[in-house]
Amino acid sequence: MSKPSPFDIEITPELIVRAYRAGIFPMSEDAEDEDLFWVSPEMRGIIPLDGFHLSASLRKAIRKSGFTVKVDTDFEAIIEGCATVGEDRDTTWINRTIRTVYGELFRRGVAHTVEVWDGTELVGGLYGLAIGGAFFGESMFHRRTNASKMAMAHLVERLNAGGFMLLDTQFVTPHLASLGGIEIPREEYEERLAEALLVAGDWSAWDRRHYLMRKAISVTG
Repeated sequence: MSKPSPFDIEITPELIVRAYRAGIFPMSEDAEDEDLFWVSPEMRGIIPLDGFHLSASLRKAIRKSGFTVKVDTDFEAIIEGCATVGEDRDTTWINRTIRTVYGELFRRGVAHTVEVWDGTELVGGLYGLAIGGAFFGESMFHRRTNASKMAMAHLVERLNAGGFMLLDTQFVTPHLASLGGIEIPREEYEERLAEALLVAGDWSAWDRRHYLMRKAISVTG
């Protein structure tokens, strides 16, 4: 279900957060259209946090790639990558309004990025919003084979470490389905969302856990 946003409503970070909490999200027709419309699909895409799938061969390929994962270091580069037309998309819904408002949400610590780097080159990643115990994935991209899958694998690990309950992907593409993505009816999604919003997910728990692990290794070593 989609409906145009009234022209007299200012699109603010606060409005975007309220919309996600109500189960709807914004999109635009294309990058040149300044207006947004609100979307609440009858069938909603999610990746169950206990159902993420990455084959053993793919895990091995990722380990051998030499790529590194960082979070929250370059929002502008990530959203530019997601908005760039290329082999994995021939159009984009990320317009200037979305860039501006989500950039402000990033500065407020609500929007986050997972970035995959090959040395100093950004080769893939994703961004989304963390609200309560839900993470709302917005978009992802890759410039190298398996880079976006590596970003998603890290995201799922980070969300599980932080006690999140819901990973919303909005829709399910063949790419997401190969990683365990499924569709659920809107009513079920809203129930899961309500439960997740009661939880205080901790985006930084993964960092603290791995810092302590590295510290323990350095002491025992």
